[in-house]
Amino acid sequence: MFFQALTVCLVGLGFAKGWQSPCIRKVVVRIFNSYVPTRSLVMLLGEILTVCLSFALAIIVSFGQETRDVFANQQAVFKILAVAVLAFLCAHYLELHDLKRLNSQDEIQSRILMLVGILSFILAGVSYVFPVFKVGRYVFLTGLFILAVTWISWRWAYVRLISLRQLREKVYILGNGERALRIREAIESRSELGMDLVGVGSADSSQFNSESLARILRDLRDRRAVDRVIVALADRRSIMPVNELLDIRLRGIRVDDGTSILEKVTGKIEVDELHPSWLIFGDGFRLTQRHWFLRRNISTLLALVLSILTLPLIPFIALLIKLTSRGPVLYRQKRVGLRGQVFDCFKFRTMRSDAEADSGPTWASDDDPRITRSGKFLRRSRLDEIPQIWNVLRGDMAFVGPRPERPEFVAKLSQEIPYYNLRHALRPGITGWAQINYGYGSSVEETKEKLRFDLYYIRNVSVMLDLLIVFYTIRAVGIGRGVR
Repeated sequence: MFFQALTVCLVGLGFAKGWQSPCIRKVVVRIFNSYVPTRSLVMLLGEILTVCLSFALAIIVSFGQETRDVFANQQAVFKILAVAVLAFLCAHYLELHDLKRLNSQDEIQSRILMLVGILSFILAGVSYVFPVFKVGRYVFLTGLFILAVTWISWRWAYVRLISLRQLREKVYILGNGERALRIREAIESRSELGMDLVGVGSADSSQFNSESLARILRDLRDRRAVDRVIVALADRRSIMPVNELLDIRLRGIRVDDGTSILEKVTGKIEVDELHPSWLIFGDGFRLTQRHWFLRRNISTLLALVLSILTLPLIPFIALLIKLTSRGPVLYRQKRVGLRGQVFDCFKFRTMRSDAEADSGPTWASDDDPRITRSGKFLRRSRLDEIPQIWNVLRGDMAFVGPRPERPEFVAKLSQEIPYYNLRHALRPGITGWAQINYGYGSSVEETKEKLRFDLYYIRNVSVMLDLLIVFYTIRAVGIGRGVR
């Protein structure tokens, strides 16, 4: 029936974690051990509903009074859901769900039209190979036309919906220092979080004390000026106004820890002002034997599948390397793995064979002259990492995890970056949370930024998060992001 399509979508909305009457006021929900902005989830579910309704409407327009029979006899509901999945994948690879990158309404509309065009070719190909997939002669064509209009309309309405003042939270940051600054930058740069900053605690050390903070909180409470207070104090022991924070919490104002809120809205954990007690007593940072077993078996399975898919490419890659530079095809390098153990990491050679003869161990840089002509292509396409499948099968690496670093760099970075050695709590991976969110690190500061993402992954590690990272890695490889 027609309403079956609508029912399927509404059931998905109803069971989505955090879906409740005030849900759009909620900043993030947790899915697959990854925090997702609630507004992004609403946008995604709205798009799925838009696709389903567009093609359901196309069936109604095409068949009229015979619509009931089409839904009953041609499994139209499942075909519509299949189209919705294809549309979601197209939107994912066109980065339509990345609200941080798409700021222009014109760019969003152009990508939606591009998506509809790509989807038309996909549906034509699937219908040609599997004629049973078709629903009438012109249903898909009609549905695509309706979809172009409704998807653009939905995104236009969505932008205005999340801008409504009644659906946004007023936030006050109680703190100073680097952490408070990062929270402020995150809130001001990401409107999809639905948070409006109304104030930040003074950074003037002469005025920044327990009594001054208590006065600020009492004023916020009396004026009902905020919905949430984020505590980002560098030194809590002497100046945190505990009684006032408890009072405003009991009056319905939400109180959040700065480290936790940063983790949720940025997908990384700050290390400069991180309290050891937060690591010790907080959630996460634990792997049971069941997790170890599942991760190992899934890594092995993914490695076997990838080895079968890439096996035909290996002779051509080897020939390309030989024709464009002198030296061996494979490159072996010492890397630091689980619990600090050193292992040999294998890659296809992308640099001159004497690349470090004079300089010693050195990070690669943009337009590095040591990289060969074939090496640039292999690095951008990630084909140089195919031999690491052998490291996964041997147990030196996992498919997903922090990228392994060289011992020479580890010794230096462990002294300069707090908690750097926590990266070695897990097997390193071919891909990881840091790679899809940040990319390559070629300096101490960039490595520290990658560590923030690695700590988030280690704290929230799960099989479903690993599969989500693999899903995003496919897109990252396709667009060549995060390589050097």
